[in-house]
Amino acid sequence: MRIGELAERTHVAPRLIRYYEQQGLLTADRASNGYRTYGEEHVERVTRVASLVRAGLTTKLVKVLLDMEDAAAAREPSCPRQVAELLAAQLSGIEDNIACLTRSRDTIREFLTRTEHAALLSEAAAR
Repeated sequence: MRIGELAERTHVAPRLIRYYEQQGLLTADRASNGYRTYGEEHVERVTRVASLVRAGLTTKLVKVLLDMEDAAAAREPSCPRQVAELLAAQLSGIEDNIACLTRSRDTIREFLTRTEHAALLSEAAAR
């Protein structure tokens, strides 16, 4: 598939897909005319990268994580101390964000439960 179809299927702009490629997060095949071509495996990869970036990870850290996942899949687990320290620091930040979001969710849920709009909670859950 071409970049436009990949963008459509992953809901990631073509410009961002090219950026992921520049950052070493994605490797496109090239057709004889030089156009990028992508397979089904690229759909999953782009979706994963975009999700990690939206979660607040830097593309540098996303690259480290993807490389580690690839190594683990090939049964070659390896993690230098510097990478482990980077991951531990990032994990702490993610856990702080989760705690903050959890508190916000609970506050909103509690507020709505005590109002005449409590039915909105079950409507939102049904979506």
